[in-house]
Amino acid sequence: MASLLRLYNTLSRAKEPLRPIDSRRVRMYACGPTVYDAAHIGNARPLIVFDLLFRLLRHVYGAEAVTYARNVTDVDDKINARAAERGITIRELTDGTLAQFHDDIRRLGILMPEDVNGAGRPPAMIEPRATDHIVEMTALIDRLVAAGHAYVAEDHVLFDVPSMPDYGALSRRPLDEMEAGARVDVAPYKRSPLDFVLWKPSKPGEPSWASPGGIKIAGRPGWHIECSAMAWKHLGETFDIHAGGIDLVFPHHENEVAQSRCCFGTPVMANIWLHNGFLQVEGEKMSKSLGNFVTLRDVLADWPGEVVRLAMLRTHYRQPIDWTLRALEEASRTLDRWYDAAGDVAPGPAPDSVLEPLLDDLNTPAALGEVHRLDDPAALKAGAGLLGLLGQTRSERERAAVAASGVDAAAVERLIAERKEARTRKDWAESDRIRGALTALGVTVKDNKDGTTTWTVGS
Repeated sequence: MASLLRLYNTLSRAKEPLRPIDSRRVRMYACGPTVYDAAHIGNARPLIVFDLLFRLLRHVYGAEAVTYARNVTDVDDKINARAAERGITIRELTDGTLAQFHDDIRRLGILMPEDVNGAGRPPAMIEPRATDHIVEMTALIDRLVAAGHAYVAEDHVLFDVPSMPDYGALSRRPLDEMEAGARVDVAPYKRSPLDFVLWKPSKPGEPSWASPGGIKIAGRPGWHIECSAMAWKHLGETFDIHAGGIDLVFPHHENEVAQSRCCFGTPVMANIWLHNGFLQVEGEKMSKSLGNFVTLRDVLADWPGEVVRLAMLRTHYRQPIDWTLRALEEASRTLDRWYDAAGDVAPGPAPDSVLEPLLDDLNTPAALGEVHRLDDPAALKAGAGLLGLLGQTRSERERAAVAASGVDAAAVERLIAERKEARTRKDWAESDRIRGALTALGVTVKDNKDGTTTWTVGS
């Protein structure tokens, strides 16, 4: 089954079977958040897609045979500017933003290190922070300088792009197009317009560390070097899958490839490069100026995380997605039907009918179609569970909704018991009065065919 997993490789522009470099361990890296502000709904898409891939890899290869690193960028120009704006330290900003990020993505059903890592075993998931890997970054930079792939100029270290003959193989951009973009702001100390910063001097008040390359003054890393360093530390010189948004192909991922390959003398950094498509809001690019910029926290204030997750997965990850209110409403209705059908049964084995489309480049629309066709509650629970959906039993979901609503669950149960007594004695007026009281509390009552009564908060 493992050999059947095929993924679209941006490097080759084709679907390829995943053939792990080490047959005992599949290694995956994904570019995570830059923690200077609240995550927006577009940030949620790669998190959900690559969480699904992580779950699928664990299902296919075994939970202890997969290592997933998802980094956190906590040193960056935007971080410096935002901390100065708020009058707080950079660490206060990044710690607070990261805590909010974690709270948000947990509600999306995203697996976290504490969910999968066991005591006494190698970690299955790592969330490395850039500032904890400065030693690795400076080591890489010194190696690149020694190998003639980087140079020191005016207290900066720059990567020498012309020293890598096949630079651009990932993004496949024409050289003149790349040079035209690079010439917008060319520093005089660059040998080539395409050369990019590996290290730069820190300004007063900015974080700083001892510089590589023999530079006397303290400085800080450029953006691209951090991912090469963290991937190297946790996954090795080469690994199986590197994932991220399509907007990162150039320059970020292209520059990662250049740094890592030239440092280690390897033909690839990662065998497969996986990229998710863009997200639009109601048919338009998300933009603060258009007034359609939506934070993940705002969405989660109105919709359960599993609804957001399902709405995302209805579109294939490589296709653009149009984020609409209608998609959320349809996802919510679908989940309600599934919870009703699955009840509180334990999940069975994941059905092959759901697994097979996921093995074909994470074809979630087809997999969801197969989940819709399942009529066995245990299979339905397992099929949806493979996608990270129906993580709770119906009763757990209802209790969570009640807790979030502030409704007094004990009072509701008393009213339902009183209504049941009224119906037993055929006092329909009293039964209707109690239903009206429950409706006023925001509670919807459902009388089931088996004689039980269930209730939910909201319609």
